[in-house]
Amino acid sequence: MAHQIHKVAVLGAGVMGAAIAAHLANVGLSVRLLDIVPPELTKEEAAKGLTLESPVVRNRFASNGLSAARKAKPASFYRAADANRIELGNFEDDLAKIGDCDWVIEAVVENLAIKQSLFERVEKYLSKDAVVSSNTSGISIQDMVKDRSPEFRRRFLGTHFFNPPRYMQLLELIPGPDTDPTIVTVMKAFGERVLGKGVVLAKDTPNFIANRIGTYGLLVTLDAMKKYELGVDEVDAVTGPAMGRPKSATFRTLDLVGLDTFFHVAKNVGQNVTEEWEKQAFIVPEYIEKMLENRWLGEKTGQGFFKRVKSGGSSEILALNLDTFEYRPRKKLKSASLDAAKAAKGSAAKMQALVYGKDSAGLFAWEVLKKVLLYTANKQAEIADDIVAVDNAMKWGFNWELGPYETWDAIGVEKSVLRMRAEGETIPEFVEALLASGKTSFYHRQPGEVPQFYVSSGAYRAVEEPKEAISLARLKEQGKVVKKNSGASLVDLGDGALCLEFHSPKQAIGADIIQMVDVAVKEVSANWEALVIGNQAPNFCVGANLMMMLMEAQDENWDELNMIVHQFQQAAMKLKYMDKPVVSAPFAMALGGGAEMCFPADRVQASAESYIGLVEVGVGLIPGGGGNKEMLIRAIEGVPEGVNTRLDPFVQKAFENIALAKVSTSARDAQDLGYLRSTDGVTVNRDFLLYDAKQAALSLAKAGYTPRQQKPIPVVGESGAAVLKIGVFGMKTAGYVSDHDVKIAHHLIRVLTGGSVPRGTLVPEQYLLDLEREAFLSLVGEPKTQQRMQHMLTTGKPLRN
Repeated sequence: MAHQIHKVAVLGAGVMGAAIAAHLANVGLSVRLLDIVPPELTKEEAAKGLTLESPVVRNRFASNGLSAARKAKPASFYRAADANRIELGNFEDDLAKIGDCDWVIEAVVENLAIKQSLFERVEKYLSKDAVVSSNTSGISIQDMVKDRSPEFRRRFLGTHFFNPPRYMQLLELIPGPDTDPTIVTVMKAFGERVLGKGVVLAKDTPNFIANRIGTYGLLVTLDAMKKYELGVDEVDAVTGPAMGRPKSATFRTLDLVGLDTFFHVAKNVGQNVTEEWEKQAFIVPEYIEKMLENRWLGEKTGQGFFKRVKSGGSSEILALNLDTFEYRPRKKLKSASLDAAKAAKGSAAKMQALVYGKDSAGLFAWEVLKKVLLYTANKQAEIADDIVAVDNAMKWGFNWELGPYETWDAIGVEKSVLRMRAEGETIPEFVEALLASGKTSFYHRQPGEVPQFYVSSGAYRAVEEPKEAISLARLKEQGKVVKKNSGASLVDLGDGALCLEFHSPKQAIGADIIQMVDVAVKEVSANWEALVIGNQAPNFCVGANLMMMLMEAQDENWDELNMIVHQFQQAAMKLKYMDKPVVSAPFAMALGGGAEMCFPADRVQASAESYIGLVEVGVGLIPGGGGNKEMLIRAIEGVPEGVNTRLDPFVQKAFENIALAKVSTSARDAQDLGYLRSTDGVTVNRDFLLYDAKQAALSLAKAGYTPRQQKPIPVVGESGAAVLKIGVFGMKTAGYVSDHDVKIAHHLIRVLTGGSVPRGTLVPEQYLLDLEREAFLSLVGEPKTQQRMQHMLTTGKPLRN
């Protein structure tokens, strides 16, 4: 096998097939998306005079799949242009074209006979080095290819993506009994590094790992709900973040997934397991069958367990009463144990507070969790080789904060097992063996060391981790902190690279982080090869400390505010012009000041899922940390020097990005918007982001880094400002913006055009920074801006005033 994957064929253009094709295109692969030839014409096709032989008709299903992926929300593509990597076709005319593909993925309907028939045809055209796989969510991998040749079976495995494939981290690999282990190794590495997935190896059992446990957990939740007489909204209050689960909890998750999909998965497990108790466990309640009959499937049909209704210009979410089958206003669950869980710090403390509570919410949570943990341990040997695969599958596939075994450790294995025994439960042999060996946890962790996990032999084994997965927490446990204060730390990444890590609340930029930037510049300049700016929090940085700025403004501490903004600007300039390379590593939200901490870097190594933007206008401000200047530089740097080109269109692009608070939908989109340069790198798997940023920084250092030199910036001056102001006037006349929006826009225009100077004037960066700071301080003193800031802090939403 050549072990190179550049071109992929996806067979089946339904929701999953098209979305898988989209993600493959996102990461730069060439994709063929094929589906069946339609059996008959649509009315629209007949009206156009088309026939069943017309190519547009024959490719209709593939074309419709791609169209749906283009329109999907959340977006399937990183950027619209990525769809151009997908070539459409059909099984009759184009199946032979899979011969030049390195990987063929089957994603047709979940029907064993149909899959077997398709694989029979695929084998005729498959390249001798190609991998072939099925995206099945539960059909036996072995059964699908039992009649295929040994060579085909050697290259065949299950590759189960979770929906939506772009965003869901889990990829389950399911080898068959004849799959070449080398191919499993190759596909695991490809899934992690190229596709950005968290890959787990699952055994060929009904619905594999995540859907098997997740579906069981949902069904026992439905049983416990009836026992404790709770409503769907009350269950969701318990089974969300308080239990370390997503905000969508139970019933909102079912609505998002679709009740038809849930029913299919549950039915598949029930039909394929052998023990009678387990068959009974996967029988869905009658009310779900009734909802299926009513087509109350959830989000895709507009109603399920919840329904959004509009009344008097506002909307309300109603909850389904499963006794009356009528929708009612949602109720707030009153529970001491739930309140205690919400107040607790950390997932472990939250779960302990909840499941050991004595009220109905606590007893309900215990009932659900107990059954899920016992079921998982019961099925451990059947579904996976180790507990790490199971925990990761549930974290990556269902967005649990802790996997089942991590959860068991969190609530105390000994304590919980004693309670289970007292309640008459049979403890799985796997768990009894753990306790009999004198161990009290499934994981063993020593500060600074790789975690170990329990194996059935009674011993612990180190968790296998990719070498590219840097853990800042572990480095800090190893004593690798060089400097730190309340908001940031400098951490030794090894090989001469230092990391500037933000750890203030929400990584908001305040005086402590600005101070640490100064320290970092001096420290790296004197003792290190390169600097990486990054962290491993939920978001890179959501901006400056808004509360601090509002308080200073309300107290009219203008000198203090001026000093803070000036220090932020100068910190960014020091990063930009220091004598060692700087690489910034943004991910998730990098907004406002977060974006401004990326702009000074020599290079940005961004997570593919990076949402970058200058959003200050949402709180009545403009960027204050050099963001306007940097967007202007980025906008005009592509204009050839010495060419008599008007800069106005380029300046307008920068103005629109800031004035409209445009936020990128991906790192690739950030490149299109100009927040990132085409030379900046993109890492698809966020677990490898710091490693890639470190390598990029060290490569700059090893290449003989030359510090950048300041250059004067050409501005369009007052005449260019007049053009932009005409556009703002049009927006105001049309009623799209308020008077205060106009005031903000005029301040922004003054900065971007260089103020009161003629067109073509060359100005230094500091001149633009001074204009920016002046505008920022002027706006922060405006009552309407302060109202916007207060509203954002209170509600988390922008105010239009």
